[in-house]
Amino acid sequence: MTEDAAVPIQYGDTRKRIAATGSVIGAVLASSCCILPVALFSLGATGAWIGSLGSLAVYQPIFLAVTAAFLGGGFYLVYRKPKAAECAPGEACANPVSNRVTKSVLWAATGLAIAAFVFPFAWSAFA
Repeated sequence: MTEDAAVPIQYGDTRKRIAATGSVIGAVLASSCCILPVALFSLGATGAWIGSLGSLAVYQPIFLAVTAAFLGGGFYLVYRKPKAAECAPGEACANPVSNRVTKSVLWAATGLAIAAFVFPFAWSAFA
């Protein structure tokens, strides 16, 4: 048994996962007043509860601010260069796969947050 086999594989830094998860949740909440009802209607979901999602529009700036904070923290943690002492062989930062997944999630949440920010303006321009 080699030394590499004895080291357990870690699947990412907890702070990076929290930032990525928080940014996704925040982006979904920010889009819940506008984009989410349209997406649900296009998928065939109906019901009075979908109309109540529009009442969350008041909280959209708060959701966007929280999402921006999580995104900023997540991008900082993922894209900053780790110090040599922080990244020993066998740790999560030495594994580029975990960083790629986290980067993908952060960029997807960024796209959703931008769409949630732009959608009301685009909707009012075409309505």
